[in-house]
Amino acid sequence: MHATSFNPNSSAAIGTSPGAVSRALEFLAFTLGQEEYGIDIQKVQELRGYDTVTRIANAPEHIKGVVNLRGIIVPIIDMRIKFKLGTPTYDQFTVVIILNMASRVMGMVVDSVSDVITLKPEQIKPAPEMGSVMDTGYLIGLGTLDERMLILVDIDRLMSSAEMGLIEKLAA
Repeated sequence: MHATSFNPNSSAAIGTSPGAVSRALEFLAFTLGQEEYGIDIQKVQELRGYDTVTRIANAPEHIKGVVNLRGIIVPIIDMRIKFKLGTPTYDQFTVVIILNMASRVMGMVVDSVSDVITLKPEQIKPAPEMGSVMDTGYLIGLGTLDERMLILVDIDRLMSSAEMGLIEKLAA
């Protein structure tokens, strides 16, 4: 499969706190199960098809393993397993989003990628409080565009969470 490189020349920036958005933001839209999600396009290095990974002993279930990406060992996280969305299937639509965050490179397996969406601040609504049922601390909010609704994920916060254990907490 071919890799698609991104060179985002966007002026988009995520604020210092969830919901603190001052100008239009660009999100890469992807699906997991029936839901559509979005992550900051500036964190995306490239898109790749799903290849076989080297499994690491005693790794959490959502960490599928590692791949060698042009000499860099990249951990691969299956977001369907992470979000408990059923048993993942890997086919020609499965995509690995290669992220570059906090000088770490990691891959995120998703069901498919659709497009890049630009959202204005008024199109981003705060994530609803779910109490102890679901941790919404890694959500930026919900993005609305016509009839679409994207669950906007703060990928830095999610990947630096204690249970992921992949990157150190980012400096505030």
